[in-house]
Amino acid sequence: MADTLDDELAELADEFELLGDWEERYRHLIDLGRTLTPLTDDERSEANRVRGCASQVWVVRDPADAGRLSWRGDSDAHLVRGLIAVVLRLFSHRTPAEILAFDAPAGLRRLGLTEALSTQRSNGLHSMIERIRRDALAG
Repeated sequence: MADTLDDELAELADEFELLGDWEERYRHLIDLGRTLTPLTDDERSEANRVRGCASQVWVVRDPADAGRLSWRGDSDAHLVRGLIAVVLRLFSHRTPAEILAFDAPAGLRRLGLTEALSTQRSNGLHSMIERIRRDALAG
């Protein structure tokens, strides 16, 4: 994990840049999604479901550790699992202040995700980030 959110974003941007075209980047996203720890059936609950996503998406907040927040997530769609992996990589193990200060729309543009995703997928990605931000506001 990089020291700051901006450092993590830079690492992700470098990874995507090395891949070249979006076909390769989509494959990379799917591979990132394979690294997620599966959620239990109980965690795939309505309370953990992220609304606004075309696919089924669940995000589970883990207990805070030294003021840092972390999440786990899953989806029924391979590409969306990759998007969850990117979001969790950026935001997990960060303080609420770091999360809330981060310009997520600018970060997504830097990764090229805004232009590369369908409107539905883009809306779902924003819904995931809003869920993370709500959790950060709650502390």
